[in-house]
Order: sequence, then C-alpha cells, then structure tokens
Amino acid sequence: MQSATPQQIRSSFINASRSEAAKLTLPKDFDSLDWESLDFLGWRDAKMPLRGYLVVPGPKGLTGIMLRAPEGGARKNRSVLCELCRDVFSKEDVLLWVARRAGQPGRDGNTVGTLICADFLCCANVRKEPPASEINPDPAVVVKRQILGLQDRTDQFLSRVRGT
Repeated sequence: MQSATPQQIRSSFINASRSEAAKLTLPKDFDSLDWESLDFLGWRDAKMPLRGYLVVPGPKGLTGIMLRAPEGGARKNRSVLCELCRDVFSKEDVLLWVARRAGQPGRDGNTVGTLICADFLCCANVRKEPPASEINPDPAVVVKRQILGLQDRTDQFLSRVRGT
C-alpha cells in the first residue's frame, strides 16, 4: 500500500458522513506506519473503541469504510476465524465488525458484517510464515498466496458495503 495523508484517508470513506470522517482519530503510530507491509490500513478509534476503520487501496484510489464492533467485545471460550486473513495460528480476538452500506441503503439502516481480527492485525498475520511442520510447499509461496487471499476477500467485503 502506498502512503496516504490524513486528508486522503478522511476523504476516502464511502459509508460515513463528512463530519464523521473529520472526527475520526487516526492510529497513534500513523507517522511511523510501514506502508509497504500493509494491504489495507485498519485500526480502532482510540476515543471510541467500538468504532473501527478500514482503508483499502484500489485502482481508483483509496476506499474507506467505518465499522462498528459489538458491545462487550469477543466472546470468550470460542475460537473464531477472521474472514479476511483466515490465520488459523493467531490467538488474537476476532469480532463481528458491521458496516453501514454506502449510499441510500446505508441511510435506510442497511448494514453488512464480517468477522475481522479485533485489532486489524490481518496484514501482519498473512506475512507470518507457517510452521515448517505444517506445510510442504515453499513458505514464501504460502505467504504470497495468503496475501493475495487477504486482498481478494477484503475487496469482496468492500463490494458488499458498496452494494455492487
């Protein structure tokens, strides 16, 4: 992912009002992000922990969506797989993040949701080589396949938010 300015990020949101986008809190480490290791920028709002954001690069520029997490966080004693990274080795919490649909359907209250790592660690998860005992092919090939899968599933979720 190429680096982006705060203004580019705020103007990319397709399911948030201008005032909502203007009020969002950028990640604490925004100025030191390793953009090259990101397939998307995802973070939780430090001021409103039940709110998250996902900004995805595409051929027409950035697309941002505002998400909402459930009250109470992740359910304990239950393993859930993130739909984006599908990291079976991660011990991180996974939440059902819900996004208002873009345009009139969103204004009418329609939403879509998917299971995503609670702290949006998907980009790092797909770059971890799996344990050698778990795979036969070259680990680099597995990592590349995981990255492509993450990008594809993220695009599919964005399409559902757009309604396309």
